[in-house]
Amino acid sequence: MSDNVPFEIQEEIIKRLPVKSLIRCRSVSKSWKSLIDSSNFIAHYRSQQQHLLVYNHQCDSDPSCVSIVDDNTFPQHRVSVTLPPLVKVVESCRKSGSSHGLLFLYDNGIVVIWNPSIRKAFAVVVPNVVDAKMFSTELGLGVCRETSDPKIVKITYIYRFRNMESVTSIPQQVEVFSLSTGAWRSPNSSNLPRKSIIFGSEDGVCVDGVFYWLATDRSTVDDEIEAYNMIISFDMTSEEFGEVNLPDSFVYSGSMWNLYIYNLKESLALVEHIAEGDNLVYSVWMMEDGVPKSFTKLYTNSIHLPDATINRVVEFTRSGEPVMEVTKDDGESSWIVGYEPNSKEICNLGMLIGIYEGGFFNAHSYMETLLLLDQPSFVFFDEGIRYIGSFKEECQEEKAFEDRIYGLKIMVGELDA
Repeated sequence: MSDNVPFEIQEEIIKRLPVKSLIRCRSVSKSWKSLIDSSNFIAHYRSQQQHLLVYNHQCDSDPSCVSIVDDNTFPQHRVSVTLPPLVKVVESCRKSGSSHGLLFLYDNGIVVIWNPSIRKAFAVVVPNVVDAKMFSTELGLGVCRETSDPKIVKITYIYRFRNMESVTSIPQQVEVFSLSTGAWRSPNSSNLPRKSIIFGSEDGVCVDGVFYWLATDRSTVDDEIEAYNMIISFDMTSEEFGEVNLPDSFVYSGSMWNLYIYNLKESLALVEHIAEGDNLVYSVWMMEDGVPKSFTKLYTNSIHLPDATINRVVEFTRSGEPVMEVTKDDGESSWIVGYEPNSKEICNLGMLIGIYEGGFFNAHSYMETLLLLDQPSFVFFDEGIRYIGSFKEECQEEKAFEDRIYGLKIMVGELDA
């Protein structure tokens, strides 16, 4: 770019470039590299390019990953994503999600937060639960809206209702990890979830810096157990918990097995799945802002595929089209498809797993971001200590990290010592 162009104008042009171009621009000049690497530029960079990332894990092989450009060409433009060593360490991926262009994977006491746009990741060892037979743990990931600091929130809750009355307090009920400090601490707020609340089994979702979980509040009234369903929220900036009312038809409907929550066009969406014969019927509600917050039903769709069963909606594209997991009727394999409700067209996204091989899919939308650009290429946090490895040391560091995970599994009783 000509030296005659004022640097302020150069900056305005640079901030509109996609991440891939920004990484290349860092090699053009010292002034450009200094600009792009600055904490202010990283925190305030906003790309309009959205992608759908499909994570395919086979038990007997390394996971594979595809990133599909999510625009009016979807799903034509796709690339294979090179996984950082830390991401490969995650085995069964019990929890996953995305926020502000970062993806997180959780398995066996380890959270990996990953920026697929720049191929950087860091890992965090989650503090142990005091009594895994009585308590369970829920996690959420988000980014502070004011500082762009990635955070993890860990919630310990009473898993079994019969233990609720005997427990006067929950040890380390809520802890927050922030990348800026590299340590776990108590949240800034004291309005913690009631001990009568149990969290749902499905992943939560982050929308505009607020993480949401499906939950159930249990209580005893006149010696009878009463329970009502709700949504619990956690604001990553204020660190305040909140409650969101579900549509009336779901409040006392018992189990939430058919309910899921998503980020749909930067709003919280609630989806109900119902199997009717060979069809999957799904209804979509979207949350409206206001006091109290409420949901408006958008539509109900019924989908049928010949020779296959639709298992679930796994994500929504930028335009609001569902992305679904389907299984062949012979039960041997599954794959991911996109569905266009108006034309009822279905497109195969080209990812296939073998059911009997123990494979699974995760699919998440993400926007390009520079978050983690200023972090080392290999770093993990354990008990407040930050371990750093250089790019050349990643193979050795990965082995050391795998050994650490193996030790953790022995500690929690998942392996024999």
